[in-house]
Amino acid sequence: MDLSEFTFTRRAWVDATPADVYGLVSDVSAIGRWSPNASGAAYDDGAGPEVGAWFSGHNRRDGKEWTTRSQVVTAEPGAAFAFVVGGADDGIVEWTWSLRAQGRGTVAAQSWRLLRTDPLLGDTRADLVALRDYMAVSAESTLTALAEWVAH
Repeated sequence: MDLSEFTFTRRAWVDATPADVYGLVSDVSAIGRWSPNASGAAYDDGAGPEVGAWFSGHNRRDGKEWTTRSQVVTAEPGAAFAFVVGGADDGIVEWTWSLRAQGRGTVAAQSWRLLRTDPLLGDTRADLVALRDYMAVSAESTLTALAEWVAH
């Protein structure tokens, strides 16, 4: 199956500098403030927002809850933060935050990309399309909530 269609990017303007937005999104423990699906995350003991670091994340969707293990693959303060669910070597999904200054704030972009198929994500093309579309709405909600949280 061609995975190139299983990706998206959503953007929002945030009233904070790229460095400040980076500080928020790279602090994985804060994601529960904004995401409708991620209720919490924490770096492994002694780890932080640096390439190679691992963290566990608690997620929920459609009445189900689960924990994932993710590895940071990009950590460029003020510019980009990315992690792969399942780890860099054998992960299934990559999430990326890209930050660009605009005016007094930042255009924050959140991208999602399916790296490989996995029965946990669905068995058919239709399942994967539905997952991508659901996650795109989730990213939009996350970006909106982040921008509103910063504004207040």
